[in-house]
Amino acid sequence: MSGHSSLLYTRLCPLLGSRYPIVQTAMGWVADARLVAATGNAGGFGFLAGATIVPEQLEAEILKVKSLTDAPFGLNFHMFQPNAMEAVELAIKHRLRAVSYGRGPDAATIRRLKNAGVLCMPTVGAVKHAVKAVQMGADIVTIQGGEGGGHTGAVPTSILLPQVLDAIQVPVVAAGGFFDGRGLAAALAYGADGVAMGTRFLMSAESPVPAATLQRYVEVHDPAAIRVSHAIDGLPQRMIDNPYLARLESATPRLRLLIALRAAWQWRRHTGMKTTQMLTTAIKALRSGDISFAQTLMAANAPVLIQRAMVDGIPDEGVLPSGQAAAAIGRIDSVQQVIENIVARAEQRLAEMGMNRERGSVAPQESEKVNT
Repeated sequence: MSGHSSLLYTRLCPLLGSRYPIVQTAMGWVADARLVAATGNAGGFGFLAGATIVPEQLEAEILKVKSLTDAPFGLNFHMFQPNAMEAVELAIKHRLRAVSYGRGPDAATIRRLKNAGVLCMPTVGAVKHAVKAVQMGADIVTIQGGEGGGHTGAVPTSILLPQVLDAIQVPVVAAGGFFDGRGLAAALAYGADGVAMGTRFLMSAESPVPAATLQRYVEVHDPAAIRVSHAIDGLPQRMIDNPYLARLESATPRLRLLIALRAAWQWRRHTGMKTTQMLTTAIKALRSGDISFAQTLMAANAPVLIQRAMVDGIPDEGVLPSGQAAAAIGRIDSVQQVIENIVARAEQRLAEMGMNRERGSVAPQESEKVNT
């Protein structure tokens, strides 16, 4: 890739090694080697979804990305997965540019990653969590507002983003509700260094999501139909309304426990987790918050509930994580087209707003930006 857009070149670009400040998030079952490589080849930065890859196949998937692109990329993991430390070691071994996580590793593990030159880029949904992440050593922080898919908070991006920008000094990437160039321009105008998108990349030609499930995303036109539910694990998650979600919400506590136990057993087989490891994971989850045992199992094994729709292609028998942006997309384009269209529209909007090439009119801390 030659050159870069001066209007869109923020300090995020040299950090991640991307041409544009556009990040593809690590959606479980979706962010595979092909999607990550396509994102990198188009000038963005992709994260591989390490949490849903069979442990013994994780290194092979990393190598597959490398075979498909020379662009830098990252790896996502969470500390509840049985091979979390293996994921850390693989990120270091293969000199990946960054790792992303929600409930992240301890300070010692973060320090090990940073000492190896791997950037730490957690995703948070609250100002206090952003501050804590930086204290723990985060190099970049992604904030997700309530419009985003999967686990999400109640604060919209338009409120959360400026609050976080005022609270921390490291580069901030905005997520939740972004899907086009106008959104990227708006995020940069706020002072963010880029945007992260999940649903927009899920709804792309390189997405591994089966056609029947993708069609459900395309058919959603009302943002209200992409709603938050607590039925999965007691925590708020945004999903497309469907019969399976309705079943979970109407289930008795006993039935919900049964569903959780079945999911736990399936997840144990998928990951190769021993029964003792599964129980240890459940105990850790219980200690991290005031949630029931059934909710703990559901939290640890939610990928199984997603798999039926996102891998098997039966959208009515699984849950459909989605940001509200799906209602505004309505079409499947290639990743190259997605990024090209976002870049063109963002440049147009920024130019029309009269911003100069250094973005000095919008950057509150210009000295920390990369000028061209």
